[in-house]
Amino acid sequence: MKITRSRYLILALVLVCGLVPEVTADVEEASDGLSTTQEPIWLTDVPATVEFIAATEVAVIGFFQDLETPIVSVFRSMVQQFRDVSFGISNHSEVLTHYNVTSNSICLFRLVDNQQLHLDAEDTENLDAAKLSRFIHMNNLRWVTEYSPMTAAGLFNTMVQTHLLLMMNKASPEYEESMRRYRKTAKLFQGQILFVLVDSGKRENGKVISYFKLKESQLPALAIYESVDDKWDTLPNTEVTVEKVQGFCNGFLRGMLLRDHKAEEDSGKEEL
Repeated sequence: MKITRSRYLILALVLVCGLVPEVTADVEEASDGLSTTQEPIWLTDVPATVEFIAATEVAVIGFFQDLETPIVSVFRSMVQQFRDVSFGISNHSEVLTHYNVTSNSICLFRLVDNQQLHLDAEDTENLDAAKLSRFIHMNNLRWVTEYSPMTAAGLFNTMVQTHLLLMMNKASPEYEESMRRYRKTAKLFQGQILFVLVDSGKRENGKVISYFKLKESQLPALAIYESVDDKWDTLPNTEVTVEKVQGFCNGFLRGMLLRDHKAEEDSGKEEL
C-alpha cells in the first residue's frame, strides 16, 4: 500500500524508534522504600481553578460528580507518576458548571497550544491506570517537548501543523543555554509552531535526524516542516539564539524558506 509523504512522516517519526510502548502505572518510591504520598489540589471555586490552569504548562483536572466512582482512585494514583504535571480535582457544582461538565470527566489543559482534551464518562467507564497514564504521556506537550515515540503520537494529535525540531546532544556544554533560548523563542510562536527537542545523543534518534538528510557533523541543526503541505527545510550547523530561531521560523511561515520535496519523495514512496 502506497502512502503520501505527510502520512509517512507521521508513521516515520512514531515508528523509527519502535512501536509506541505501553505505559505502566508504577508508583515512584522514596529512597527509604516508602511511597511518597501526594494528592491533587482541591479546587473549590472557579477563580482558583482558572488560576491553577494558567500557572502551569500542563494541568490535569478530574471533574467528578461522584467521588466514590473507581476512576477517582485511578486519577489520584497519577499524581505519584507524573511529578512535573499539576493535578487538580473538584466536585463543586460551580466549577463543574463553568467547564460544562455534566458527568465524571478528566481534562488535560495545555498552555503550548491552548488545547483542552477531555475524557468524558464514556471514555472513563473502563479506564484503568495504564490507559490514563498513556493518555497523559502522549498529550504532555510543553513549550519544548522532548521527542519520544510516545510524545510523537501526541504531537500529531494537535491542530498545530508546523513543528520545529532542534537536533542537539543533551550532553553538550552548550545545551543548557541553547535550551533556555529555544524555550524563550517557543513562547513567541504559541499556537503557530510546536517546538521539539531531538536528543542526538540517543542512538535510537539517528533515524529521525537522517530522515531530514542531516549528518552528525551538521549538528546542532533545526528542521521545520508542515505536514499538510509536505513542506520542510533545515538549518544545519546553527548556534541556537533567539534571533536565529525566530528568523528561521518567520521565514518558513512567510513561505520564504519552503522547499517542496514531493518530487523527491514520490520517486521513493514507502511500500507497506
